[in-house]
Amino acid sequence: MTVKHKKRGRPTSETGLLSQELIVVQAKALMLKEGKIPSIRNLASALSVDAMAIYYYFKNKEALLEAITISLVSDIYQPKTGGCWQEALTELSLSYLNLLKQYSGLLETLLSMQSSGPAEIFVNRFKEILEPLALTDNEQENILHLLVDYLHGFALAYRCNNTEQTLDEQAINGPLSIIFRSLQV
Repeated sequence: MTVKHKKRGRPTSETGLLSQELIVVQAKALMLKEGKIPSIRNLASALSVDAMAIYYYFKNKEALLEAITISLVSDIYQPKTGGCWQEALTELSLSYLNLLKQYSGLLETLLSMQSSGPAEIFVNRFKEILEPLALTDNEQENILHLLVDYLHGFALAYRCNNTEQTLDEQAINGPLSIIFRSLQV
């Protein structure tokens, strides 16, 4: 009988391959597969390390969760300077919806997090897109809340629909056109 011995705590230099980046990449892969943020035990098992090795790189589960969600949200559309703001806002919205569709459970995770780091990525890109409109802070915040509430509601309804149809611009053009008109007044 062979017993597999795992060392607790800090990973040894022989393993040397474990890093924050590898942990986040593996967590994203598990999340894609399982439809939820993986437990520390499942993540450690997939990485063939003791669960305590994860805590060497992340001080707690919240820090790991923030790193995973920031990594995911960082992949959404990055606006280009000088482009059409309507097209850029549509692309940002679509890429965010596609991310939420691809990673089932991400929306609930984002909404329940204490950290605002992942949301700040979306907010900063949103502000960059609307910068040419010279909106007041209050106007910008109201439009942001309206858009994000719409996108989150759309993502939940889309997931409840249980179809494999692709998400395209036509699906959100109507509601976005109303937001666009309100910004042009």
